Amino acid sequence: MTAKPTLAVVGATGVVGRVMLQILSQRADIWGEIRLFASPRTAGRKVTVRGVEVEVAALAEDAFAGVDIALFDVPEEVAAAWVPVAVASGAVVVDNSGAFRADPDVPLVVPEVNAHRARNRPRGIIANPGATTLTMIVALGALHAEYGLRELVVSSYQAVSEAGRAGVDTLRTQLSLVAGTELGTAPGDVRRVVGDATGPFPEPVALNVVPWAGTAAEDGWSSEELRLRDESRRILSLPGLPVAATCVRVPVVTTHSLTVHARFQGVAGVDGAREILATAPGVVLCDDAAAGEFPTPADVVGTDPTWVGRVRQALDDPTALELFVCGDNMRKGAALNLVQIAELVAQESAG
Repeated sequence: MTAKPTLAVVGATGVVGRVMLQILSQRADIWGEIRLFASPRTAGRKVTVRGVEVEVAALAEDAFAGVDIALFDVPEEVAAAWVPVAVASGAVVVDNSGAFRADPDVPLVVPEVNAHRARNRPRGIIANPGATTLTMIVALGALHAEYGLRELVVSSYQAVSEAGRAGVDTLRTQLSLVAGTELGTAPGDVRRVVGDATGPFPEPVALNVVPWAGTAAEDGWSSEELRLRDESRRILSLPGLPVAATCVRVPVVTTHSLTVHARFQGVAGVDGAREILATAPGVVLCDDAAAGEFPTPADVVGTDPTWVGRVRQALDDPTALELFVCGDNMRKGAALNLVQIAELVAQESAG
């Protein structure tokens, strides 16, 4: 009988890391030893995974000896330094940072869409896409497989938890400042009360939306918008796909949402699209607008699937569909997809 693989979780005490441990405890028990690593600041802390209390260790050169698969959720500079160490020790690494996403020798994998890519990993690394891409790509991949995607226009409404604890703390602080007031009725009144407490965001997020996520790129685009374009092209194997994205930060703690305008190779009927989405793995169709049934972050948070609603034929283009999608950016948008990829790799040796 083949021994169960040893798994390492690097960044185990972070926001995504804690969700990973929760997911590992909820899914099928295919793992042997699970080792937990984090920064020296939190090393020594004990956390529970699969009902077992495990002590968190700091990274060291010999940390990955005997590890089969390592899940990384750490800043890019930490990943760049330690992922090669893990690979050199014989581990397959699944990385959630942006350090390796653009490398053509590192597959970008979403198991429901391109699971076969996980097997071809020349550098021993598999990259996890960003949360915004993951929010829409499972549903979009199912439609693309049937209709053939040829153009994509999206706007994202991104939760503050993507910026980690600092993002969540910033929103909660700002909400406490504006609660019970008449703010939001005069130019600049919210900004005056919030002051410099904008945290990782360029503008207040309470009682506001901020049309910016990421860092400045060329010609007025943000890094997040370009990343969504590049990742969609790679995952769907459509290197020339026209993509236009506008990324917006909204006062939601967890769960991203996107409006999607997707043009296909031929006529894409609404009834057919709904049938595809209703039966696609990892997708829930919630679509009866007249009855007030459509996905919202308040209902989707804490769940695993991509939720899709407001499925409509484009008014002026019979080849285009309009969708609204929601997905928990901590689960499928990060931790769950990492775990799913690790399970794919584990199946290789089990098979």
